[in-house]
Amino acid sequence: MLPTEPIGSIPRPAALIEGVQGFRAGRISQPELNALYDSAVQDTVQRLEATGSPVITDGEQAKHSFATYSIYGLENLSPDGVPILFADGHIRSFPRLTSGPFRYKTPADVYLEIAQRYAHVPLKQAVVSASALSLLYPQGGIRGYSREEYLDALIAEQEGEIRRCLKKGAHVVQMDFTEGRLSIKLDPTRRLLHSFIDLNNLVLERFSAEERRRIGVHTCPGADRYSTHSADVDYAELLPRLFELQATNFYVQLASEPDRKRVLKMIRDHAKDGQRIFVGVIDPLNPRVETPEEVRDRALEAAEYIRPDRLGTTDDCGFAPFSDDTSRTRETAFEKIRARVAGTVLASTVLSLG
Repeated sequence: MLPTEPIGSIPRPAALIEGVQGFRAGRISQPELNALYDSAVQDTVQRLEATGSPVITDGEQAKHSFATYSIYGLENLSPDGVPILFADGHIRSFPRLTSGPFRYKTPADVYLEIAQRYAHVPLKQAVVSASALSLLYPQGGIRGYSREEYLDALIAEQEGEIRRCLKKGAHVVQMDFTEGRLSIKLDPTRRLLHSFIDLNNLVLERFSAEERRRIGVHTCPGADRYSTHSADVDYAELLPRLFELQATNFYVQLASEPDRKRVLKMIRDHAKDGQRIFVGVIDPLNPRVETPEEVRDRALEAAEYIRPDRLGTTDDCGFAPFSDDTSRTRETAFEKIRARVAGTVLASTVLSLG
């Protein structure tokens, strides 16, 4: 059968969102908040397993966001970092590092261990990319702490995080590279994109070829409150360099693309031997739930350009990458995932993959 994997986040339960607000206001304690996180992870794991998905995540229930989970709560950060503008006008601001040294506060393997208490099927673990976190360092520099020192520490932190996730039994570790297309918007010369690719490869090259078989990269144009930050950037500006990343699995947003066949041709032309392509067959930003037949047809369309033994299906992006995003419901997310799983089975049957 064609492999199928989720991207990451699921909308948080209302009780958890209210609990986080209550904790910030001093109405509940840290142990009470931790119990809400634990309950949300358990419920999410159980409901993801019930969809029939052969690989699941923890839904990123306990993360502040997909991008800042590892640094949330650090005292040497300021909130006035790089602003990320979304198409509908709202802004997410990245934090700014104010002093060294740099260390992760909560690496991803901590979340993996929590989910493993409840999971009965393989768990995928998402991690933020080194390139995204490189944006923490201010352009004006930090007195007594050079950019080179920061990047050395960042690379070491991410290597350790990924290595521990692999050692603790993650089915695969997914590096979220949602800033790929965005980098071209920020710098049309593509020098920033090139630096991002190079930096991420400095991390990936620390792993053996066998270890990289369990490491993947996710790309999308952002997803937050029914909006994106870089869908207007032509995929042709990103894809040739994307496949230079030294990973095996690539999770590529595709369902929401206006011309999927054009993108598939680019993937066919630029993906390297040994790289597996998981194409997005579910659009989390669209509230309408896809039918299994639609998923089947999208997977079969992709099979016209990508050999079935190198093909898989996934969601375009997470359903709630930021913890305060309530624009989608948990019910819709699980319905869409059920459609992805069922449609992938249908496509596998047509392709005689069992």
